[in-house]
Amino acid sequence: MSSQSKPLASASMPTRRRSIAGLLATTGLFAAGCTQNSQYLSATPPAQSGAQTPQGVTIGAGQVKAGLILPLSAPGNAGVAGQAMRNAAEMAIAEFKEPNVQLLLKDDGGTAEAARLGAQQAIDEGAEIVLGPLFAQSVTYVGQVARARNIPVIAFSTDANVAASGVYLLSFLPESDVERIVQYAAATGKHSFAALIPDNAYGAVVEASLKQAVARHNGQIIALEHYPHDKGGMANPVRIVAQASARADSLFIPDGGDAVPDVVAALAGNGVNVKRLQLLGTGLWDDPRIYATASLDGGWYAAPDAAGYRNFTMRYRARYKQDPVRTATLAYDAVALVAALVKTQGANRFSPETLTNPSGFSGIDGLFRFRPDGTNDRGLAVLRVAPGGAQVVAAAPKSFGGSPAG
Repeated sequence: MSSQSKPLASASMPTRRRSIAGLLATTGLFAAGCTQNSQYLSATPPAQSGAQTPQGVTIGAGQVKAGLILPLSAPGNAGVAGQAMRNAAEMAIAEFKEPNVQLLLKDDGGTAEAARLGAQQAIDEGAEIVLGPLFAQSVTYVGQVARARNIPVIAFSTDANVAASGVYLLSFLPESDVERIVQYAAATGKHSFAALIPDNAYGAVVEASLKQAVARHNGQIIALEHYPHDKGGMANPVRIVAQASARADSLFIPDGGDAVPDVVAALAGNGVNVKRLQLLGTGLWDDPRIYATASLDGGWYAAPDAAGYRNFTMRYRARYKQDPVRTATLAYDAVALVAALVKTQGANRFSPETLTNPSGFSGIDGLFRFRPDGTNDRGLAVLRVAPGGAQVVAAAPKSFGGSPAG
């Protein structure tokens, strides 16, 4: 799954922290942005028969080796994402101007067993850190192999359940969106929340996060209902929330452009004046169908600032003559982080203390930091829905305050 803050990394921790902004500027990297991608939340890898030892190639010629596990030959969208992430990793190496890094690229084909074999192979070949894989189940398999050898993993799944000490998720987690939008709503005087939540895995995650965030910010949930993704099934949960909405000042609908307009239309059909409520969403609202729905004008959602992603896309398009998928920026940032840590951190480059530096790091997808439990914090902007697209109403933070919990 971005802002314009400068990249940070630990130097001689804990006594001194050194900004690597100058390093990134001189090596051709840019601070940048990307919208959330929830496609791989609790995703099941595509079924394939007979896992085989992944064949690999190398990218870069440095002495420090890093495994990179991607679903290059997986069917459908997973394979498309894998190829784009491979391109982005190659681009990061090129733009860093010959870093002392060599990527050991392994194709897991989208299967957990092949991901496990790829991780084992990369570690046997000298990898000091593993980047990837993409699917949640595959991350679990890779984490087991890597932890047994005391090798850290930076993975791309959006399922926080597979994060662990030493297995860090660089992806955009739904929990970050929810915390940011509730925090901003509370700061502007909104404390009574109604919620209509999709009845799926993503909805289960955001529901738990909403309850925690609202409690943290001294608010209350007036009504919360789940809805299936069909107009007939929406009727009863929408009716219940509509009846309770008079006691709320905000309405949270964490879904995408294929559902939110229908939900809002159903609320209006039940007599709800949605303009009286502050509509709230997640990064899934970064969708032309949301901007084209007049009843959603003025709604707020949390997401990275898009400026950096646009910059990345232009460079990617110039190099590969096609547009990247959104997950491509995760591979770019992971490789750029490895290259920067190799250049600045010496023997401690991939230690837990370095990777969980509370000051965090920044790259194309903006400010982020890894928590000790393997999840992450993201510096997100708050955006306002408008007919011409999103408008920033609260910029992404330029630094993190305090240490992450967990």
